[in-house]
Amino acid sequence: MIRVGIAALTFLTILSLIAPHSVSQLAVAQSESYTPGQKIDKEYAPFARSFLESHCVDCHGATEPEGGLSLNDLGPVDEVNAGIWEAVWAQVTLKEMPPPEMDQPAVVQRLQFSDWIADELSRVMREQGGFHAPHDPEKGNFVDHQLLFGSLPDGITLKPTASPARLWRVTPQEHITRLNELINTEPEYDPEKPGLRTHGDVVPTNHGGELKLYFGTDRIIYWQGGTVAYATAVKSVPAVLSTARAHGLENYPNFYTVNSAEATQILSIAEDIIRYMAEGPLSIAEPYQISDDIGSVRNRMKGDIRGLPTSLVYSTQVVRPLTPVYDLMSEEGVDDQRLQAAVDYLFEALTFRPPTDKESQQYLSIAKQSIETLGKEEGAVLGLSPIFLDRDALFRPELAKAGSPDQYGRVMLQDWELGLAVNHALRYIKPDEQLHKAIVEGRMRARDDVKREVERMLADDSIRKPRILQFFRDYFDYDRGGYICKDSRALAATGVSNRGTAHYNAMFNATASTDRLIELVLAEDKDVLKQLLTTNKVVATKADNVYFGRRHSKEETRASIAAAKQAEQEALQAETEALENAQQQLAKLKASLEENTEPNDAQQKDLKALQQAVIKAQNRLDAAKKKWKKKTFNHNVAEVDLTGPELFARVSRRSFGNGSMKPERILAEVPEGQRLGILTHPAWLVSHSDAMDNHAIRRGRWIRERLLGGGIPDVPITVDAMLPDEPDKTLRERMRVTTETYCWTCHEKMDPLGLPFEMFNHAGLFRETEQDEPVDTTGAIIDSGDPKLDGEVANAIEMIERIAESERAEQVFVRHAFRFWMGRNETLNDAPVLQEAHRAYKDNGGSMNALIVSLLTSDAFLYRTRSTH
Repeated sequence: MIRVGIAALTFLTILSLIAPHSVSQLAVAQSESYTPGQKIDKEYAPFARSFLESHCVDCHGATEPEGGLSLNDLGPVDEVNAGIWEAVWAQVTLKEMPPPEMDQPAVVQRLQFSDWIADELSRVMREQGGFHAPHDPEKGNFVDHQLLFGSLPDGITLKPTASPARLWRVTPQEHITRLNELINTEPEYDPEKPGLRTHGDVVPTNHGGELKLYFGTDRIIYWQGGTVAYATAVKSVPAVLSTARAHGLENYPNFYTVNSAEATQILSIAEDIIRYMAEGPLSIAEPYQISDDIGSVRNRMKGDIRGLPTSLVYSTQVVRPLTPVYDLMSEEGVDDQRLQAAVDYLFEALTFRPPTDKESQQYLSIAKQSIETLGKEEGAVLGLSPIFLDRDALFRPELAKAGSPDQYGRVMLQDWELGLAVNHALRYIKPDEQLHKAIVEGRMRARDDVKREVERMLADDSIRKPRILQFFRDYFDYDRGGYICKDSRALAATGVSNRGTAHYNAMFNATASTDRLIELVLAEDKDVLKQLLTTNKVVATKADNVYFGRRHSKEETRASIAAAKQAEQEALQAETEALENAQQQLAKLKASLEENTEPNDAQQKDLKALQQAVIKAQNRLDAAKKKWKKKTFNHNVAEVDLTGPELFARVSRRSFGNGSMKPERILAEVPEGQRLGILTHPAWLVSHSDAMDNHAIRRGRWIRERLLGGGIPDVPITVDAMLPDEPDKTLRERMRVTTETYCWTCHEKMDPLGLPFEMFNHAGLFRETEQDEPVDTTGAIIDSGDPKLDGEVANAIEMIERIAESERAEQVFVRHAFRFWMGRNETLNDAPVLQEAHRAYKDNGGSMNALIVSLLTSDAFLYRTRSTH
């Protein structure tokens, strides 16, 4: 022991002569403790520069640096070199630098260096918007997985976790669902048809993939003009802050705000909604269109009225909610009590809580002044509209102003803040009666209160919980297929229809079907992640017989065409022969009759019968020709016959015209050996494709990040991330450019995970050939963090089966659930929360409900830290 100590001391002494700062700083780092999130109060030269010299400049020195990146002269963080420092931060945080074969810094030293860079980048980039990478959900995996779920090394001290006090901008889905509650009455839950749209469900996209709120569709009893009339004559509003999310989580508090243009749009929407609340369809239609006598209205529909408001007929039945706004507007004059009731009703409907006396009086005063200036009708509409712009109508506060901080500076949410946080975690409409009562009675102030309400709501199927489904949409990213614009020729080559919007409609339908499949798995609540990855079930429409089919090879396509022609020839030949036989018999009888100038009655009867037989035979031949001319064959696909019990999926409120989504579905089984779980369904496959082909890199990155918990640095701006345009080459062959040394460091972690999905084409059809050769579906799991997972795989199914059994995949799933429900990335201080959540999931047989209860009763969800700035 003494000899070792002397040897180590001698080594450090020698090293100190070469790099004194490195040795002194290394000794300090090894001896001091580290608490995640603490301020790293260290100088550049003795700390950061010594780290670079000890671990980085050997590879990134002045001469022939790796990747062309020299850190030899890298100075303190400033606006000029911020890009380089950001790259260093990513590489060090992900433990890509220094390389595995080099000496590694101590865990505490690496964490401190990473935090120091992040602090410095935040400081120098403050005027440019700040350094947000550590808060980006796509960078959540940069936090070391082993430190989160394993034992921590000496020197790391965790502090009890909390989330920052904040304001959450309500999501587009939540915002438009709130507004929908004001003008539409949704059907109550039907336990016999649990898949149908129900009160409390999110407003779904229409068959064009748009998220809109429609006025009066529940009263339309007749329309003229098809989908054009539906698209343009029914008054509708788009979701404010509607996003074009590519992939991943999007509901973080700091992602959205409200600018002046959005506020103007919200006010315009508010006026439309208030008018409809007061007048119903009369606010958007002529009086004669409100009738139960369709005929009387149709008589007035003259000429081409497609797309005009006069193309619709509304029933006289009142369906919308009749609220205090209706009461206010339906009587003459202005009654202060009715005006107050309208103000208070709108406030609670939009903010989900009753107004304080001060808030009520402020909005009442605004409404009164507006009515005095503009008169009742216009003044009330304008005077009530500002409530739609109230802070709490657009944001959900978690400021934790009430309560005293504990010894760690944390304040627990309580009352309305806590109650609405719980409500928002599951729902898009205001709290139900029991939760509302618990908040008002002061029974939402403790962990047990939260557990009581969450467990109650999770157990009640009639209480819709669309936020849970939204998590799975964000996690799996299966809902983007309808938005992937496909090249028409490339789409036709896949074997599916490229006519009109057929493919895009199929993809929006596929999203609704996958939603329903997830709900079925959640209803069983056992091994949820594993079941979703390995289920052989599919919720399907008729179009899925093609999408879940197998793409023919060229030989099979030619054989199918030949077989169809042969069948046509045989069918027409049979009808032709029947016609010729009838014609011959008729000719023979006519010849016989010519010899007998006076045919008897029997002969006359036979003549008429044969003439009729010829006519019928000719008609059958003509009909057969017409039938075969119209008959369509998909010679490119071996369709499957998906059969099973009927069920329903949630689609848009009403369906008008061709191409609209219908709720009817079946629960079927996919062809054995060709599919396994959601990742092999067209909804997911197309969502992770591009216009021309599969996207193996994107798919591989998804596996790496969402199942294995790995992180991928951003593509350097100097890299032209494009594959060569070589139509005669397979995707695997074109991806050879990613194997170049500079690229392969990252692509080695993605490409082998994405290429096994080449067993499907970019429309999601199973295939066995590509470019007339057997398709190569091999791949590998490399450096996953779990040695039992690593190794080669023959195809996507083998890879999915291996990962589905992995505890690591469960833990990564828990990490993403944490981000979704906490609205932030995890830190090392959250390790106990994550471990407990995973334990709850696992101990309860893979229960999503148990996982949610654990997360929503955790300190990260319950406590807030107030800003000191």
